[in-house]
Amino acid sequence: MTEITSKYADFEGLRRQAVALRREGLSRRQIRDRLKLHNNVLLNRLLEGEPAPEWTKRPNAKDDLRARARELRLEGRTYDQIQVELGCSKSSISLWVRDLPKPERTRSMVEQARLAGRMRWDHELAVRDRERERTKADATSEIGGMTDRELLLTGVALYWAEGAKDKPYARRENVMFINSDPNVIQVYRAWLFQLGITPDRLTYRVMIHESADIGAAERYWAELVGIAATSLQKTTLKKHNPKTVRKNTGDDYRGCLVIRVSKGAELYRRIEGWWRGIADQAQLRLR
Repeated sequence: MTEITSKYADFEGLRRQAVALRREGLSRRQIRDRLKLHNNVLLNRLLEGEPAPEWTKRPNAKDDLRARARELRLEGRTYDQIQVELGCSKSSISLWVRDLPKPERTRSMVEQARLAGRMRWDHELAVRDRERERTKADATSEIGGMTDRELLLTGVALYWAEGAKDKPYARRENVMFINSDPNVIQVYRAWLFQLGITPDRLTYRVMIHESADIGAAERYWAELVGIAATSLQKTTLKKHNPKTVRKNTGDDYRGCLVIRVSKGAELYRRIEGWWRGIADQAQLRLR
């Protein structure tokens, strides 16, 4: 400071002016311009110990994060746990909470690392789920309305993938469809009704493992297609094999619904013909 005070003989007088201007609420730039100073080192000396006026303090976008990080640290959270919840870097967290006491360790280092890894993975899965749902929503909006022709082609492809088919070695020109997805069932029914198949020509039957809640499944499918459960044909039970590890269990397991169209030989022939037409058109696109 000796060098500065020797260069500016009236240093104390200059300091009094700078402090007075600071207390009036002037910024550093305003004080520098008012006193015609061009030396930041000198300005720092003149204003040493004087706080900046409130209006010159810019709001920090991370103030809320910092406050939340300190709350979590006081609750005993680790850096990894705070990082997962707030999504900020460990270096920032370290700066924000370094004056706070470290939480007591209740787990071994290995357990703590395993827990932190699991929490990071859970966070990553949540992010992926949001991205997945956003993509699905965007794709759903791309469909828009469906014309009769589009429903016709959709139904034909759906039936040919999931429905019963006639074979040269077993002539079965029956229209019978089975599926476990309620949305697939409803698309198929909409397609049948568009083709002029009336509800009285449809019969329904549930297929399900004998170890499941059969009554609940029957009620579910009957309600979906708008009939009484007593109107369903006799349920087909699949025998339970204890050696098989099945994943289709739980309250949401309802088996499959079988839909049969009575007097469906003519309709079956049309379906097969429509499918041939679709396949032929696809082949032309491959040439």
